[in-house]
Amino acid sequence: MSPEPQRPRYRRILLKLSGEALSGADGYGIDTNVLHSIASEVRDVHESGVEVALVIGGGNIFRGLRGSDQGLERSTADYMGMLATVMNALALQDSLERLGTPTRVQTALEIRQLAEPYIRRRAMRHLEKRRIVIFGAGTGNPYFSTDTAAALRAMEIHAEVVCKATKVDGVYDKDPLKHPDAVMFKHLSYLDVIQRRIAVMDTTAITLCMENHLPIRVFNLFEKGNIRRVTQGEDIGTTVSDDAG
Repeated sequence: MSPEPQRPRYRRILLKLSGEALSGADGYGIDTNVLHSIASEVRDVHESGVEVALVIGGGNIFRGLRGSDQGLERSTADYMGMLATVMNALALQDSLERLGTPTRVQTALEIRQLAEPYIRRRAMRHLEKRRIVIFGAGTGNPYFSTDTAAALRAMEIHAEVVCKATKVDGVYDKDPLKHPDAVMFKHLSYLDVIQRRIAVMDTTAITLCMENHLPIRVFNLFEKGNIRRVTQGEDIGTTVSDDAG
């Protein structure tokens, strides 16, 4: 007899993806091969029984802070960045549904021709009905990042963990892509992250998670099967929680 499949550790997760993850080697726009690969990973997690919600950034198309640095008014630049996240959300929805996975996009800015407006109770109902929910347009407010949107939405939908997928294996003491001697942390407390200014998520997002005891798992998106491994409870990447462990 074949062994019984391992039960997921988490019932409901919030997966945070950067927009840059979709751009592939080009560094800009959407690489459809990368998009399909990510969608396949998310589908596999969903089919394992985990309820999945996502927040995706827009940095592969337009980043508000960069636009502000180049002379655009900050609020205008941030709204443009929010629209970029909606474009990514729609692309991911299309890829997931081509794989047969029912998906809904909800946006903090109303774009009714393309997506539902964000309504917390409706989002939770979608999850209960085994639909993936993608939250676009951040919080709908300028000056707030998609990291903060991820923390906020995770708490609103009662997710058990924020899974932050990155291009490296976890959180390091310095950039491992520039420093071969960088050391990866297995566990960090929220206060460690804030006091040491470690680039996990922005301070607002970390503080929200700390105040609501919401753990964060940081791991490599591009290692095949990693999203599933995190939801199964495997000790990969870095965990940020109340105690450093």
